[in-house]
Amino acid sequence: MSKNKLEFICRECGAAHPQWVGRCLECQTWNTLEKVLTSKISTSKLESLQDLPYSRVQKLSDIKFENKERITTGLGELDRTLGGGLVDGCVVLIGGDPGIGKSTLILQAMAEINKEHSALYVSGEESSQQVSDRAARLGIKEDIFLLNETHLEIIIKFAKEIKPKVIVIDSIQTMVSSASTSVPGSVTQVRDCAAQFTQYAKKTNTILLMIGHVTKDGALAGPRILEHMVDCVLYFEGDAGGRYRIIRAVKNRFGAVNEISVFAMSETGLKQVENPSAIFLSNQATPLPGSMVMVAREATRPLMIEVQALVDQSSGNHKRVSVGLDQNRLSLQLAILHKHGGIVTFDQDVFMNVVGGVKVNETASDLVVMLTIMSSLRNKVIPKDWIAFGEVGLTGEVRPVYNANERLAEAQKHGFKIAIIPKANTPKKSIKGLKVISVEYLYQALQYMSENT
Repeated sequence: MSKNKLEFICRECGAAHPQWVGRCLECQTWNTLEKVLTSKISTSKLESLQDLPYSRVQKLSDIKFENKERITTGLGELDRTLGGGLVDGCVVLIGGDPGIGKSTLILQAMAEINKEHSALYVSGEESSQQVSDRAARLGIKEDIFLLNETHLEIIIKFAKEIKPKVIVIDSIQTMVSSASTSVPGSVTQVRDCAAQFTQYAKKTNTILLMIGHVTKDGALAGPRILEHMVDCVLYFEGDAGGRYRIIRAVKNRFGAVNEISVFAMSETGLKQVENPSAIFLSNQATPLPGSMVMVAREATRPLMIEVQALVDQSSGNHKRVSVGLDQNRLSLQLAILHKHGGIVTFDQDVFMNVVGGVKVNETASDLVVMLTIMSSLRNKVIPKDWIAFGEVGLTGEVRPVYNANERLAEAQKHGFKIAIIPKANTPKKSIKGLKVISVEYLYQALQYMSENT
C-alpha cells in the first residue's frame, strides 16, 4: 500500500526537498519550489517497463560502429533541422506557443513516415474525432495508429503489442503515471512520464516525438530536466497569427545546434520554404532610410535578413526597443556609435526590428545595426544592393566573423553588388559581380556610407 507524503519539487531541475526553502539546493535557483503530494510506490507496480531487455556492461572497443540510415520525415526542411532525419531510439521534444502548428506538422510528418514504417499517434488533448478531422483537412489518407489516452502504462502496453517504429505523445504535460499521485502537468508527473517514455524508446529502438507546452516566457513548461533527458529539442518561433513558422534546434545530439527550417502555414497545412532568404527581404520598389540587409548564419545555413531602424526625436525619457535582436546589446552598440562614430542618440528614441520574426543572436549583426541607425538618423537611403556584416568591438574595431565566404556567396546569389565586411574577412579571390569594401574600424564604414549615399 502506498504512503502519501508532502514534498517540495523544483520546477527547474526536478529536485525534491522535504520542506520549503527559498533557493533550490540543487540548481541554486530562487522561488522555484512547488508543493506536491507524492506517494511511495514499490517498483514492482511499474509493470510497463518490466519485460524490456536488461542492459549489460560492455567494453567500448567491443561495440561496432553502425552508420544506420536515418528515417526521413518526408519534409526536407524538418529533416535538415534534425540533422538529416530521425535516428533509431532518438527522443525529440517539440515546443511552441498554442496554435502555432505543432500538432499539424507532426501529423504531416507521421503520414509520410507511415508509408514505410508504422506510426502511433497518442493524443492526450484532442479526441480521436478531432484528430481525424484535422487529418481530413490536411488531405492525409494514411492509416496511422491513433490512441486517445493519457495513462502511461496503458500507452506502453499498446506500444508493446503493435510495436510502432515512431510514437508521438501529444502532449507530455497531459500524461499521467500510476507511479505518482500528483496532478497531470505537475513537475513530478512530467518528469516521471518523460523518463519512462524515454527509457522505453532507448531499450526498444523506438523513435519518440513528444510535444510540450510552453510558459508565457516561451520556455518549455515543466522541469528543466525534461530538456536534458531528450536527444533533440525543437522550438517553434513566429506569430501564431502570422503565416511563417521557424523551427529551431536548440539541442541536437545528432546534428547541428541552431539549425532552422522555415514553413508557411496554409489551408492544407504547413508548406516548406526552400529559399527562406527571399521571404525575409523587402519587395519595396523604392528603398527607404533605416533599412539594410545582413547575411546571418544559422548553423549550416546562410540567411539574408533585413534589419530596420527607426530613430526619432524623444519627447521625454528615451526608449530603446529591439525586436529580434538583443536588447542589452543595442545599448552597447549605441555607446560605441557615439564614442567612435560621433553619432549622438541620447535625445532620440531608437527602435530596431528584424523583418519576418527571425531572432538574430550572433554578433555579426553589429555593423548593419549601426549603419541602419545612422541611415535613419541622417535620413540617408542605403541602396538595395548593399549588404553588411561584422562584429564591432568596444574600441571601434570591426572584428571578423566565421563563414564569411559562404555569406558572400549567398549575397552574390541574390544579386547584391556591395558588401561592407571586416578587413580580416576579405576573400583571397575577387567575387564576380560583388564589390567588397573591407573596413578595419567603424568610422571607415560610416564614412563610406556617407560618401556613397
